[in-house]
Amino acid sequence: MKSPFVLIARSLSALLFCFVVTISQAVSAQASPQAPVSYASVTQLNNLLANLEQSNQATIADLSKLRIDRWKTDGSTKRQVQADVQSLLRNLQDALPGIVRDQRAAPEDLALTFKLYHNLDALHDVLRSVAETAGAFAPKEEFQPLANDANSMDSVRRALADRVQNLATAKEAELGRLRAQLQAAQAAAAAAPPKKIVVDDSEAPKKPAKKKKPLPKPASGTNAQPAQPTSPPKQ
Repeated sequence: MKSPFVLIARSLSALLFCFVVTISQAVSAQASPQAPVSYASVTQLNNLLANLEQSNQATIADLSKLRIDRWKTDGSTKRQVQADVQSLLRNLQDALPGIVRDQRAAPEDLALTFKLYHNLDALHDVLRSVAETAGAFAPKEEFQPLANDANSMDSVRRALADRVQNLATAKEAELGRLRAQLQAAQAAAAAAPPKKIVVDDSEAPKKPAKKKKPLPKPASGTNAQPAQPTSPPKQ
């Protein structure tokens, strides 16, 4: 059974995730195209992810070497540890690499950064539990590598938590700045005098009708009557 402190911590983590996503979406909705990510930020993230990937590979190798069926404990504990190990391997081999790839593509995406932290936090919780069980029932050569892996993952998790906090602070400041700019623009628009629109509804002057040109008169000195046909001579 999980302790109340673990349940409270997970509830706070879920609430923080909702808060982080809300800030990220609000900033993305109101912000202009994002400025390029700084070199220092990218370097920090690359170092963090490199350490995470190194820890990931070591943990996979150490989990694969466990001989849980030989541990000196009951069958129920062995089955629980085996299930935890399989869950860890699925995450480390499938889920985590995809999140890391997405994070590299969007270094300062706050929602993605917290998603990575949330996943890493869950991994560390389960790995620490397996390492503690191994410390009680497994040989030292199986326990010690797992303890080292858990410590390494915890180090990366803490560094990522600091990055989440820094990004959240920066995003919140950016959101406040955007809100201030929006309020200033709205105030300026309200203070500006309304534009007058003049509508000219007078009738346009009618164009004078064109006069018809008179037909040309026949030339003078010509007979208007048609010529009479001459009768043929009598025989």
